[in-house]
Amino acid sequence: MSTPSGPPAAAQEPFEHVAHGARRPDPYHWMRRLDAPVLAHLRAERDWYDVATGHLGPLVQELRAEMTGRVPATDSSVSWPQHGYSYYTVLPAGREYVQLLRRRHGGEPELLLDVNDLAAGDDDYVDLGAWGVSPDARVLAYAVDFEGDEYYELRFRDLATGTDLPDVLARSAPAGTWSADSSTYFYVVHDDRWRQHQVWRHRLGTPRAEDVLVVEDTDEQFEVDVTTSRTGDLVLIRSENRDTSEVWAIDAHDPVSPARSVGGRRRGVEYRAEHVRHPDGSDELLLVTDDDATEFRLARCPVPRGGDQDSSAWEPLRPEDPAERLERADAYAGHVVLTSRVGGRNQLRILPLDDLTGDGVVVLPVSEIASLVAPEDKNVEHDVDRIIVVDESYLLPPVWSEVSLVTGERTELLRKEAPGFDPAAYAGEKRSFASVGGTLVPATILRHVDTPLDGSAPCVMYAYGAYESVYPDQEWDPAIPSLLDRGVVYVHAHVRGGGEGGRRWWLDGRMEHKQHTFDDHVAVADGLASAGLVDGSRIATRGLSAGGLLQGAVFSQRPDRWRAVVAEVPFVDVLTTMLDPTIPLTVNEWDEWGDPSRPEDYAWMARYSPYDNLPPAGIRPDLLVTGAVHDARVMVWEPAKWAAALRESDPEWAPRCLFRVETGAGAHVGPSGRFAHLAYEAEIYAWLLDRLGVSGAG
Repeated sequence: MSTPSGPPAAAQEPFEHVAHGARRPDPYHWMRRLDAPVLAHLRAERDWYDVATGHLGPLVQELRAEMTGRVPATDSSVSWPQHGYSYYTVLPAGREYVQLLRRRHGGEPELLLDVNDLAAGDDDYVDLGAWGVSPDARVLAYAVDFEGDEYYELRFRDLATGTDLPDVLARSAPAGTWSADSSTYFYVVHDDRWRQHQVWRHRLGTPRAEDVLVVEDTDEQFEVDVTTSRTGDLVLIRSENRDTSEVWAIDAHDPVSPARSVGGRRRGVEYRAEHVRHPDGSDELLLVTDDDATEFRLARCPVPRGGDQDSSAWEPLRPEDPAERLERADAYAGHVVLTSRVGGRNQLRILPLDDLTGDGVVVLPVSEIASLVAPEDKNVEHDVDRIIVVDESYLLPPVWSEVSLVTGERTELLRKEAPGFDPAAYAGEKRSFASVGGTLVPATILRHVDTPLDGSAPCVMYAYGAYESVYPDQEWDPAIPSLLDRGVVYVHAHVRGGGEGGRRWWLDGRMEHKQHTFDDHVAVADGLASAGLVDGSRIATRGLSAGGLLQGAVFSQRPDRWRAVVAEVPFVDVLTTMLDPTIPLTVNEWDEWGDPSRPEDYAWMARYSPYDNLPPAGIRPDLLVTGAVHDARVMVWEPAKWAAALRESDPEWAPRCLFRVETGAGAHVGPSGRFAHLAYEAEIYAWLLDRLGVSGAG
């Protein structure tokens, strides 16, 4: 096969979309067929990417060695108690995936599952979804995906023999939970559009044909999930879209009993339920809800046992604090822990069970740019007086501690190793920049201590800005120091549409306000340059999925601002996708972006959809686009069509547009495995450094 000398030229076929009297030509609509010609075109795209980046091979290897060098050869998690054992995971030296182990107090380790054994080869894709050990500690349920298409296979392993049982539930979702007697497993399945729409009940040892449908949500805007309360007494099923939810409760000791609604469903009202067992044996549910409370409040209600109940059964406990986004409540034997986001960072508030309206004890992150969470999978026991929390930031590898529920005092348990990483060599701070209308947009700024903020350094920006998500939540990343060591300033812009500023921050960056997300990102870039903090002629920007849409929009709206843009699995063909309810996940996205079958929604989406708003020729920055054939969240034809349209509209610039597409196994967020993913990061960073004119070792 000959080596390509330029990007592949995509064929055009006449096609036109018509909606609300508007006509949109779409000559690359044929790519959604994903037939042999489309796959051949995608392979040609990957061939051109490989050729165009071939000169970066030595830098990629250098970066990869640095990044993997910050990962300990063998990595162990903190252990957590459950069912009389201590559970923990280990990443063995030289392996991609974790091993799950447990031990009794003073006993020998017992290997439960080695995810590496599930992969046939080193380059194979494997993703371990939900897993959970039965309450009698005898059976491990685990879900695994081998393609990256989010179709999981649910398996059950006999922990006495180490062998999998005949029960195999194919094409399930990565969610499930056990009944109290360990006889029954509740699991979730999705429809042919990847919507989690049903919860089923499987009795271990019986054919799947005998499984019983427990809850089905026929509203295509909703997705269901299932979990067990920390008390072990209730199975809780939740169905939600972007701003509405409903919860059902099942007696976990009687798994065939009916699901009872906790509060019904009211449009625009969300709630989550947490089971509380009082010392006298009575119980109730705590509710975190936005019912008449934008930033959420705490309420209580009975456990529905005789039948469904509605919100008239709810009683208020703690009112909304407009400055504090209440995110969740976790109940233990004598205390409740509230997780909130205040001033852009999260905190824990520990309340005695008999004083849920008081101030309690507040536990804060270790620094302004650090995150603090109480991990759900590490705090599964109910009768405890301590919980596990983790502090981390871009410049702080995770530190797990026990926190006393009585005093809030921390006791360090485990500090993640990061060989060769010296946090004292780096500096981090937060600054805010004025966006359109005067809204101040916060940004986290990271640099090497030897890199001045005097306008001389290049900059890489990152942002997401959707779903009220804080992504990533200032997490340790062994790749970022390779940028900082080369004098690059790294900036995470906390734009509207995300959750950094609470529920209001999301509401002001979704639907008809989506343009604020793009304005905010540009405002941070312009602010960095105008304040003389970074070199305004060398700013690159990166984002994934909804963050990829952000990159596409700012690429079109301000092409002069960027030296380079990385749009990973970008949602860029906004109108076409959101007008087609047959595409996976479209319908339940209408409450985030809008429903373009409505003229007003169509109008605001048409103004920013990157595929429909290409930038002028002649002033475009370099562009790297990614995609994956098996991506179930952003169909691969979206980035493929966008790249083709961009190149056709500016032929001279076309070779500077690269499309890195995974044509084999691969997921929405890239390759699986710790080293494989860092190899991918090394490719992205090598391209960025090259475009920014940065050379030399870190």
